[in-house]
Amino acid sequence: MDVYEAVTSRRAVRGFADRPVPRETLERVLSAAAWSPSGSNIQPWHAYVLTGGPLAEVKKRAGERLAAGDPWDEPEYEQYPPALKSPYRERRSAFGEQRYGALGIPREDLEARQRAAFANWDCFGAPAALFCYIDRDMGAPQWADVGMYLQTVMLLLRAEGLHSCPQMAWAKFHRSVAEVVSPPDELILFCGMSIGYEDGTADDARMRRAPLDETATFVDDH
Repeated sequence: MDVYEAVTSRRAVRGFADRPVPRETLERVLSAAAWSPSGSNIQPWHAYVLTGGPLAEVKKRAGERLAAGDPWDEPEYEQYPPALKSPYRERRSAFGEQRYGALGIPREDLEARQRAAFANWDCFGAPAALFCYIDRDMGAPQWADVGMYLQTVMLLLRAEGLHSCPQMAWAKFHRSVAEVVSPPDELILFCGMSIGYEDGTADDARMRRAPLDETATFVDDH
């Protein structure tokens, strides 16, 4: 698989097959992802990879909290600006319409939307998950470095025939994850990432992208 194919075939998969991911595959991916760029090579990412019993325990703890109606954890970072402006507001709204439309859930059915959202904390059935942390003392450039690292991981997973789904949703239950992985106090959970082989029977629409002229400007002699 070449780089272009890896990029264009990567998407947030929300339905995984019950098929284990070999540890040596995950080690190979993360070893190569370590070559991701970062300012002054400080490599500000901290990844915890869970499979088997530990992953089942994280899912169980999150599921119990959801069933009990426990509130989400106190946010450790702001996921979106409080007043998302145009065109980002419209893109986010279009995502919701396409995502829940593919599941046959109308906008007004809030209960069904909530049930669909709960699948986040089961990792959509994935047999492996990565939880990515960053030191709370880091600034915006280092958060960007972490983003490049995660993208590299996802592209390498495609090269291995695997799919993934990055999930900021796990930051809402960061205490439950910490109870299992025991990260140092100075780390913040940025996101989880479900990893596995795609369940081909799942209805998982590919999200649209903005046209090039909305996101790129060419400044040249033409």
